[in-house]
Amino acid sequence: MADLILFDCDGVLVDSEGPSNTVLAKNLSGHGLPMTPEDCEAQFIGGTMAMVGEKARTMGAQLPDNWIDEIYARLSEGVDVIAGIPGVLDRLEALGIPFCVCSNGSEEKMTITLGQTGLWDRFDGAIYSAHTLGAAKPDPDLYLIAAERHGIDPAHCVVVEDSLAGVTAAIRAGMRCLAYVAQGDGVRLSDQGAEIIRQMSEIPERLGL
Repeated sequence: MADLILFDCDGVLVDSEGPSNTVLAKNLSGHGLPMTPEDCEAQFIGGTMAMVGEKARTMGAQLPDNWIDEIYARLSEGVDVIAGIPGVLDRLEALGIPFCVCSNGSEEKMTITLGQTGLWDRFDGAIYSAHTLGAAKPDPDLYLIAAERHGIDPAHCVVVEDSLAGVTAAIRAGMRCLAYVAQGDGVRLSDQGAEIIRQMSEIPERLGL
């Protein structure tokens, strides 16, 4: 059991990482830094958009001051909910177990990705952004702040993540972590201390619900 479930956003609640990497690759290539979606995943996964912009500039991209706005405008073209998530949230709500989302992305980005999938309202009042709080993963403070605001001991929290930065943050916060790995062996995440799951439908059983 757990007293609070903390979900990452991109790649955990919504399948936005594929579309995001496609958007990033096309955009950065247009700004003088030729990239493929695979390059973007390898270089930028788990980082905030501000961090992505800073790193891209050091790699040679000529980005305008409103670059982040450019990216968010393109992300509004559509993302999907990760399979199994609605059922997991239904189960948690039925049992009265609180849940929240903790993302390195901005609230503006989550408004786009969660809003168009119908998940925004389900997390109303329980949305924590690294941009707003000034604590980005792998720093554990994003998860610790969320637990504190819910009045829950970190030892009684369970995090659902998909990136090395996110898993690292959860483990550093003293929280149990389930790492969603749809493809690949996930060894880097398990080595960091996460428990690998292949489908979101596994979550209730892992929590003993």
